[in-house]
Amino acid sequence: MNIETFQHVAETSGGILYLMGLLLLAALTVAIERSWYLWKVIRQGGQIMSQLESATKVEHQTLEHLGESFSQLPHARVLTVALQHDLNHDFDRISDKLDESIMREAPGIDRYLWILDTIVTMAPLLGLLGTIIGMFNAFQVLGDPGNAPTKVTGGVAEALLATASGLFIAILGLFFFNALSNRVRVIMHQLETLKVMLVNRMYPHYQDAAEIRAKQVVSDLRSRAV
Repeated sequence: MNIETFQHVAETSGGILYLMGLLLLAALTVAIERSWYLWKVIRQGGQIMSQLESATKVEHQTLEHLGESFSQLPHARVLTVALQHDLNHDFDRISDKLDESIMREAPGIDRYLWILDTIVTMAPLLGLLGTIIGMFNAFQVLGDPGNAPTKVTGGVAEALLATASGLFIAILGLFFFNALSNRVRVIMHQLETLKVMLVNRMYPHYQDAAEIRAKQVVSDLRSRAV
C-alpha cells in the first residue's frame, strides 16, 4: 500500500486511520519505555535481595551502601526507611513503616499502564466507527447509476481496513499490557519480600538494644545502691 492509497483509505474512514496511527505510536512508546524500566528494576532488585539473602544480620553500612548503589530503584526508598528507623521504637513499628513505603512506591511502578489499557479498549471501537463511515461512503456510490458494483465492494474492503487496524492495535496493546502487568506484580512481590528480609535481619539489633538497656538499668540500680 503506497502513501496515496493510504491517504485515500484514511479519508474514506473519516480520518480515523490517522488517529489509529497516533494510538499505535502511543502504545509502542509506553510499551518500550515501561519494558526497559521494569526489566531494569527487576534485575537490579534481584541483586539487592541476593546481597541481603546471605546475611543473618543487616548492618547500617550495608543498607547505606545498597541505598547509594541503587538509588533510582523503589527498593532503595524501602531501604532508606529501614536505615532511618529508630531502634528504640517498638519492633512492630518497622513493619508498618516498610508497608507505608511500599504503598508510596506502587503508583510509580505501574505508571502509564492506564494508557495501554485505554488503547486496548478504544482502538477496536474507533476501528468500527471508521468502518461504518467508510461503508456509508461506499454505498453512496450506488446512488450514481454510472458506477460499477465493483466500486461498492472495493469501498467496503477499504472500509474494513479501519476495523483490522483497530484490532491489530488492540491485540498488540493487550499483549504488552499483560506482560507489563506481570512485571509489576513481580516487582511488588520483590518489595514485599524485601520488607520481610529487612524485618528478619533487623530483629537482632532489637535484641542487642534490649541487652544494652538491661545492662544500663542494672548499672543504674547498682550506682544508686552505692
